[in-house]
Amino acid sequence: MLDERGLTPKKSLGQNFLVDHNLLRKLVDDAGVGPGDTVLEIGPGAGVLTRELLERGARVVAVELDAGLADLLRETIDSDRFTLIEGDAFAGGALSPDALDALGDATWSLVANLPYGVASPLIVDLLVRRPACRSLHVTIQREVAERLTASPNTREYGSLGVLAQSLASAELITLAGPRCFWPPPTVTSAMVSLRRLDEPLTDRPQAFEGFVRRVFMKRRKQLGGILGRGVAASAGIDPTRRPESLEIGELVRLMASADSA
Repeated sequence: MLDERGLTPKKSLGQNFLVDHNLLRKLVDDAGVGPGDTVLEIGPGAGVLTRELLERGARVVAVELDAGLADLLRETIDSDRFTLIEGDAFAGGALSPDALDALGDATWSLVANLPYGVASPLIVDLLVRRPACRSLHVTIQREVAERLTASPNTREYGSLGVLAQSLASAELITLAGPRCFWPPPTVTSAMVSLRRLDEPLTDRPQAFEGFVRRVFMKRRKQLGGILGRGVAASAGIDPTRRPESLEIGELVRLMASADSA
């Protein structure tokens, strides 16, 4: 399809198309997409995942930055449940207003093979600022997946995983090697699901985002040196501990203590 139109994947846009249909179906199965569901897809490329979502009966809002691929999608996908937005899905560091308008008032899920460069900030934006997004099912770089699902006292544990797990359950679906994509990337990918918790661990996600970023900038320093010994002590936490050792609930208590100090 691309050859017929003189199109090639663009490295500048992080275009590595998922061509393993078994993995693609596994991602959609994990999302549990069915008739009447609304799905956001970012970077649909040639529309392979898009077609699978439409076959399951979903309404798909797809955002494609590449003009040539956008034209291809218009020519090859004919469905009244398909809305294509040509443009940058994450311009200005937030989900585009056009995408939000197209999604409307319904709850929705993100199902996408995400460009590596946008994955982390996009996931944070959807979890923290888009409560209508009930779940995310994405293919991302393996290292990012490890950070999203990391536990305390591991090298991967940091602000991204803390924030994600305070708002959603984070699970690794499967790994995806370079040969699952065209062209093959130089890194291993992973499929991850993030399902929003019915009872999040914080009711102030935007404030918590700023707090954990601040704390983990000095992850190997003692809490007493970062926040003050009194702040840690009033939260019932040893001031000599380091951020990388803290459970999410402890970080939530620390933020409350810091706010009242």
